[in-house]
Amino acid sequence: MYSFAQRLDVKVMDEPFYAYYLIYSQLEHPGKEEILKTLEPDPVKVFGQIQEQEQTFNNVFVKNMGHHLQGFDYSPIKHYQNVFLIRDPGQMLLSYAKVREEPTLNDIGLKQQAELFTWLQAEGQNPLVLDGNELRKNPEHVLQQLCDGLGLPFNQAMLNWPAGPRAEDGCWAPFWYAKVHQSTKFMAPDTDSSPLPNSLRATYEAALPYYTTLKQYALLA
Repeated sequence: MYSFAQRLDVKVMDEPFYAYYLIYSQLEHPGKEEILKTLEPDPVKVFGQIQEQEQTFNNVFVKNMGHHLQGFDYSPIKHYQNVFLIRDPGQMLLSYAKVREEPTLNDIGLKQQAELFTWLQAEGQNPLVLDGNELRKNPEHVLQQLCDGLGLPFNQAMLNWPAGPRAEDGCWAPFWYAKVHQSTKFMAPDTDSSPLPNSLRATYEAALPYYTTLKQYALLA
């Protein structure tokens, strides 16, 4: 999201279906009360908000979570260009557990991503897939491939951004975006080989097949 936000021809939106997801799932997330006050909870109206942005900007980049798309008719996404950002599930779980303890398979969204990917393929799409580690190995090369796939000219501005928050950040940013607020570019892939705690092993094993399925389609560094 921060990368695409550097483009003058793109408007970014941060997880616009989050309020609906919290109501639907009844989960307790950090900042839930503020999220419900801030975001539109009706997914039909959220799609309308996206369309409003499309009338002003050439391109709208919607950063979304796969597991936010459940319990309503999300079929309008088949009319968009869809990009799936994936990450090694062990890395995801270690990161997520810093904010919410003992994350489940549904929390990290890989299963839903794989299901959405398969559904979009059946609808005739060939969605693009970014693996976080491949992207961080060679950001320029991978972003060039991504832009080619989206029919956009690559822009060098996508490689850097100013440190700190953005106006488009969701109100949950203080809980989740500390590292990205410290960053100014894509950093090298994580080299931490710390073993997963036993409490996360079962979730990791459940998530791995979905990650493996999507990874075979990922753009390579």
